[in-house]
Amino acid sequence: MKRNLDIVGKKKIFFAISSLIVVFTVVFALIFGVKMDIQFTGGSIITYSFDGELDESAFAKELSAALDAQLKTQLSENTVTKKDNIIVTLGAKKNVKADKVEAALQTLQEKFPDNNIQQESINSVSASMGSEFFIKCIAAVAVGAILMILYIAFRFRKIGGWSAGVMSVVALMHDVFVIFAVFVLCRIPLNDSFIAVVLTILGYSINATIVIYDRIRENSRIHRSMSVAERVNLSINQTMTRTVNTTITTVTAMVIVCIIALIYGVDSIFTFAFPMIIGMISGLYSSVCISGPLWVTWQEHKAKKKAAEKLAPKAKKK
Repeated sequence: MKRNLDIVGKKKIFFAISSLIVVFTVVFALIFGVKMDIQFTGGSIITYSFDGELDESAFAKELSAALDAQLKTQLSENTVTKKDNIIVTLGAKKNVKADKVEAALQTLQEKFPDNNIQQESINSVSASMGSEFFIKCIAAVAVGAILMILYIAFRFRKIGGWSAGVMSVVALMHDVFVIFAVFVLCRIPLNDSFIAVVLTILGYSINATIVIYDRIRENSRIHRSMSVAERVNLSINQTMTRTVNTTITTVTAMVIVCIIALIYGVDSIFTFAFPMIIGMISGLYSSVCISGPLWVTWQEHKAKKKAAEKLAPKAKKK
C-alpha cells in the first residue's frame, strides 16, 4: 500500500522554509554584497601562459604596477594544451590600452625570464555592454515566465488555468532565488552561467509542475466529491515517484560532472554544474511542496470570497 503524504496539510511549514531562505539570502547579500562578473559590470580578462613554478603574488604585483590598475589573478590549466595559465581580471573602471598591455608583457618576461610568459588572449567588455547584457538576461527570464503562464492558462483552463499558471511561476521564482542564493553564499560571481542555470531550471521545474497539474485535472474529473486540497494532495502523491526518480537521475549525472570538473580544475564547468544540482533539488521541492499548495491556497481564498459575497445580500435583508 502506498503511503499518502499530507503535503498540502503541511503547506505552512513549506511556505515558512521558503520564506526563511529568501530572508536569509537578502540579509546576507545586503551585508556581504553580490559578486558580479565582468560580463555584467564590464572590464578585461587577460590570460597568460607560463612554464615551471610561478610566484603568483609577485606576478600580480609586477603586472599591477605595469598596468597601473587593481587586478585579481587565478591559476588554471589549459585542458587542450596542458599548459599552466594565469588569468588576470581587471575591473570596469580601468581602460586597458593595447600598448600598455604589450609593455606589461615585456616587463613580465624580463622579471620572470625562466617562466616563458606569453599572452594567450585578452577580452574586454565595456560597462555599458555589461549592463545591456544583464538587462537582456533578465528580460529573457521574464519573457520565459510570461510564456509559461500563458501555456498553463490555456492547457489547464478547465481547472482555473490562469491561477495555476501564476502560482507555478511564483514557485519558479522560488527556484530562481535559491540559485541566486547559491551564487551569493558560495561567493560565485554572477555571470552567464547564472542565467544559463536559471533558464535550464525554469524548464526543468515547470515540467514537473505540469505533470502534477495534469494529474489534478484528471482527478478533478474522476474524484468530484473530493475537496480541492484532497485532489491536489492525491495528485502530488500519485506523481511523487516519477518526480523523485527523475530528479535523482539528473542530479546523479550533474554530480559526476562536478567531480570531473574538480579533478581537472575546470572552474567554469563547476560553477555551472554545482548550482544546477541545487537548482534541481529546489525544482523538486517547489513542484511538490510549493506550486500545488499555493494553488490550493488561492482556490480556497476564492471559494471563501464567493461564499462571503453570497452571504452579504442575506445579511443586508435581515
